[in-house]
Amino acid sequence: MPWEVQLRQGLHLPQIDWWLDAPRPAARAFISHAHFDHMARHRLTLCTEATARLIYARQPARRDLIELPFGRTHELTPDCHVTLVPAGHIIGSAQFLAESEHGRLLYSGDFKLRPGRAAEVCAVPRADILIMETTFGLPKYRLPPAEGVIADMVRFCRETLAAGAVPVLLGYSLGKAQEILASLAGAELPVMLHPEILRLTQLCEKLGLTFPAYREFDALAAPGHVVIAPPQASKAWLGRLAPRRTAMITGWALDSSCKYQNGCDAAFPLSDHADFPELLEFVERVQPKRVLTVHGFAAEFAQTLRARGLDATAIGRENQLEFPLGG
Repeated sequence: MPWEVQLRQGLHLPQIDWWLDAPRPAARAFISHAHFDHMARHRLTLCTEATARLIYARQPARRDLIELPFGRTHELTPDCHVTLVPAGHIIGSAQFLAESEHGRLLYSGDFKLRPGRAAEVCAVPRADILIMETTFGLPKYRLPPAEGVIADMVRFCRETLAAGAVPVLLGYSLGKAQEILASLAGAELPVMLHPEILRLTQLCEKLGLTFPAYREFDALAAPGHVVIAPPQASKAWLGRLAPRRTAMITGWALDSSCKYQNGCDAAFPLSDHADFPELLEFVERVQPKRVLTVHGFAAEFAQTLRARGLDATAIGRENQLEFPLGG
């Protein structure tokens, strides 16, 4: 019998009764990484060791966790074995590779193929069925080389400091903030970190990442420093930095309206998601018989794959509830 995938307020594999990044508490669920929108409090959770440490740090509570190192196969049910492989999204982020009589099923979670400075290198195993995220699933989303983007970001910081203002780089507290900090290595810019970013960066160091020098945020001493802060930093917090210039660090900076929508002075396209060419490359390398797309421009990317002769379906719509899959 082929694999089945159900969409019931999250992705569910009914033949083994496990959920994939379920947004609400479930009996058994795989958590691909430690961003809040993936971290529901499940009765039993499967994740990597690094993700487990980050979950405990972000949501302190007693949990039943299966902490599985990358590359180690685990018997999930008597009829199904699972292996977690790196996704390249943030530190500890994993893909879920299930093997059973139904075939090989790969759930990518959030991923990127480009090597990052604050995540493991993405693995690309072969699979019969691929469930993949498609955040940037339109052809217009093609990220420029990171080296040039980082050079532009450093230039922004230096010009802002030369003008007597504080450059504030905005990125999510886990993943993006550490990527920004690591990208400043060699720039010889003094850096201060927002308290939550400081806490998570110190934990990431314990998990094996290395960063250039930084210090805890101090409003009085901030002039002359680059400040890294989360996008949701309060206006009152940012108000302690005057004068300042802000820059949003996100893949959505590919949209010309990004800096205006976020009320920033600049926006730089660094992302921890795969862009459109990477999405295509990923499918080519996995060589699946069937592709299911989720998140972002899922319908458009599935259509792109069908135009290339692949069996592809977007599963983010209410009328697409269950799919028997060839395995």
